[in-house]
Amino acid sequence: MTIDVVRTICRALPGVTEDIKWGTDLVFSVGGKMFTVVNTEVPNTVAFKCTPETFGELIERDGIIPAPYMARAMWVQERTVGDVLDRRELEALIKTSYELVVAKLPKSKRPTAAARSPSRKRPSRQSRGGARRSGRRGR
Repeated sequence: MTIDVVRTICRALPGVTEDIKWGTDLVFSVGGKMFTVVNTEVPNTVAFKCTPETFGELIERDGIIPAPYMARAMWVQERTVGDVLDRRELEALIKTSYELVVAKLPKSKRPTAAARSPSRKRPSRQSRGGARRSGRRGR
């Protein structure tokens, strides 16, 4: 498996951006928050967020370690892309990472928020009640 496969998986998800950080890391983000990181130098490593249960299961496997600096946030790292995880499994894990990050975003930064907001717009004051009312009652 290659970096291009990881890029294809990540870019298929809504609202994803990518950029290079720290010199050699290709970072995939949603709403400004990282969900997958791939080192562009050989051996290409891939790191992603996971659930506490999955974290425990994955770090038991040879070739997968708690991600340096990010393990406390439940990130794991595959030491070489494709050595332990096949495409189907990696794709599911990256999608879960994406969903975990999106769930923590404010609704305004979630990828689907932009699509929903115009249809949920409140009607203007004039279209709701016609003319403006004065503050006086019964006079």
